[in-house]
Amino acid sequence: MAERERARAELLALLCENARYSTTDLARLADLSEDEVDATIAELEDSGAIRGYQAVPDPNRADAERVRALVELNVTLDRETSYDDIARRLAGFSEVESLRLVSGDYDFALDVEADSMDRVSRFVSEKVARLPEITQTVTHYVMDTYKHRGIEMGGRGEDDRLSVSP
Repeated sequence: MAERERARAELLALLCENARYSTTDLARLADLSEDEVDATIAELEDSGAIRGYQAVPDPNRADAERVRALVELNVTLDRETSYDDIARRLAGFSEVESLRLVSGDYDFALDVEADSMDRVSRFVSEKVARLPEITQTVTHYVMDTYKHRGIEMGGRGEDDRLSVSP
């Protein structure tokens, strides 16, 4: 069984590195047969260990200009409401790209994306902040992205700041 777990972990890591690897590439890299690769990937998908495959676009080069924000949320729980209840409601909004329960000064970290700053702002104020358990929101607009999902976003060219000398 340990060999099966090793194969699962290795294939999962390879697919996270590049979801476009062919079955032949995966078999060679993981030292498995193509049938073993196909069966293991099917098992990972069926069990929910693999939830989907996505491209990682460079937000600085994508055609559609989208506004992204990181939103800190503080909540107050009552006897009938849990973190999972709040998370289910928040995750249902299409503007929410990711949602995490975190430790520290706030409870949830929310990644939001919309067509404009106004839409992000209205989403936070009209939908998120109005949930009765939400006690505070702090919104941070993303100005630039240097690395996303483990991939560096390069090609920005030279530093465009003006030189200042004393």
